[in-house]
Amino acid sequence: MHMSAESLLVILLIGAIAGWLAGQIVQGTGFGLLGDIIIGIVGAFIASWLFPQLGFHLGAGIVAEIIAATIGAVLLLVIMRLVRRRGRW
Repeated sequence: MHMSAESLLVILLIGAIAGWLAGQIVQGTGFGLLGDIIIGIVGAFIASWLFPQLGFHLGAGIVAEIIAATIGAVLLLVIMRLVRRRGRW
């Protein structure tokens, strides 16, 4: 698999935006810029696996990818918060 510099930049940009948005939605979980990028990228992977399993499709384009990655990142942050607090919200 070959990834160009432009592809990597787009993935990092989508991850940064999605992670930041997820941090704004789920308050009290700020991880800093690098942490938000990582949360956003992992959220994108979660969404890309989970949405087809559920038969859910947002559409094509960068906005749909940001929305999907944000939803995945929010799910990841909620799970992390539940695990960190041992099941208490």
